[in-house]
Amino acid sequence: MQYIAFDSHKKYTLASVEAVAGGAPREVRIAHERGNIKYFLKQCDPGSPVAVETIGNWYWIVDEIEAAGMQPRLVNARKAKLMIGCVNKTDKLDARGMNLLQRTGTLPTVWIPDAETRDLRDLPRTRMFLVRQRTQLKNRIHATLAKYGLNTDGPSDLFGVKGMAQIRAAIAQLPKTTAYVAECVLAQLASVNEQILELEARIKVLIRETAEIRLLMSMPGIGPILSTVIALEIGTIDRFPGAPHLAAYAGTTPRVFSSGDKTRYGRTRDDVNRYLKWAYVEAGNAVCVNRRAHADRHVSRLYNRLVDPKGHQKAIGAVARHLAEATYWVLKKKEPYREPKSDNTVLSTKE
Repeated sequence: MQYIAFDSHKKYTLASVEAVAGGAPREVRIAHERGNIKYFLKQCDPGSPVAVETIGNWYWIVDEIEAAGMQPRLVNARKAKLMIGCVNKTDKLDARGMNLLQRTGTLPTVWIPDAETRDLRDLPRTRMFLVRQRTQLKNRIHATLAKYGLNTDGPSDLFGVKGMAQIRAAIAQLPKTTAYVAECVLAQLASVNEQILELEARIKVLIRETAEIRLLMSMPGIGPILSTVIALEIGTIDRFPGAPHLAAYAGTTPRVFSSGDKTRYGRTRDDVNRYLKWAYVEAGNAVCVNRRAHADRHVSRLYNRLVDPKGHQKAIGAVARHLAEATYWVLKKKEPYREPKSDNTVLSTKE
């Protein structure tokens, strides 16, 4: 067996290979063409662990590592750099540092989903991207009409059938070029809406409703789409030691700065699973919208209790954190969501 580490970039990978007994490492620069990494690893000891950082193009690199009969180890890049602690930064130093962490058994690895899960994840992730794009296009229409003082009050859904008639009547009052641009934005919005519907139909066909997805749908604010996102992003719940770990992974807990007798809470971290974070925030917004119809729910009372003193964003953050921690217990115990026995389950909401 050998210790192998990859410092990968867009166009090449710097591979560092060390013998278990020690000695000078062998370092090779591999051009990024499919098959090159597999060919290189075939010349190394079979079954050796290969450390590769969580960069944007790790999917195909892991595929080649597995095809070569090696053990891929996906590394948390941020934690690894802190643990290596080098003043200088080069490709060789990064690769050697990861091998040192492998040798000492302290390499900070993350879970690698199987190839099928990686492939299916692109459906809800792309839908999330298009939903954000749809929101931007709607905001663009609102801003264009507002610039010319055109009132769009009336229908609850401005982009529904009745609302669209009102929008087109307002666009007819705009200057010629602005009206043309607004029509272009509306056409793009219609195209994005169609693509979202096609993705949702494909999700229903390709992603079967598992027991885990049904359990997730028992939670407030979580329907078929969000439950699918959460299930695919979590994978197996057993990889989390506890509910707070899942909440942190989902980006629903704030940073803590504590020294002496002073404790301050900051924003949520950036190095989290942003797809899970989006899902729980969306679920929190759904709770907010429907809180009057479900006033007896814990999440509704939680939001109402925090919205005035803390504001909407922090109240949504608290609901998202509750849902993230509840997800752990729902999946761990394999039981539907149950309302907490008391409201004294609110964690810190000072993010």
